[in-house]
Amino acid sequence: MNKVVISNDHGAIEIAQKLIIHLEKRGYDVNHLGVKSNDSVDYPDMASIACGEYLSGGYEFGIVCCGTGIGISISANKIDGIRCALPQNIFAAKMAKSHNNCNFIAFGGRIDYPEDVLDMLDAYIDEDFEGGRHAKRVDKIMSLEGGVC
Repeated sequence: MNKVVISNDHGAIEIAQKLIIHLEKRGYDVNHLGVKSNDSVDYPDMASIACGEYLSGGYEFGIVCCGTGIGISISANKIDGIRCALPQNIFAAKMAKSHNNCNFIAFGGRIDYPEDVLDMLDAYIDEDFEGGRHAKRVDKIMSLEGGVC
């Protein structure tokens, strides 16, 4: 069975539950490390928890969610080894996997997306990394870790 780790802050409780239910219907074993109450938590902490768990091994990918998806995706991308996309539609979700080989995807619980987030998630899951010229670019992205401009 494929495993997924998901974490969310207080601004994304509903979307996290929606994603979890959908993933379980697709046969995923979901490790939910996010919050289930409206008590305020800091999204960088939630990103750190999910990314740390993912990096421990055994997960196909991870999902992080906050109110907009912006802060938690930025936080996730600060962690070595993580490539987190914040797609705005199905096309971007596909490209996150096929061109960037993202191992995390982020969503915002307070965002009105033009397309259903479950369709976006499915597009990401069902896509394969193309490799080739994109592998070279992903390697360049990863070489930026710990770097200074």
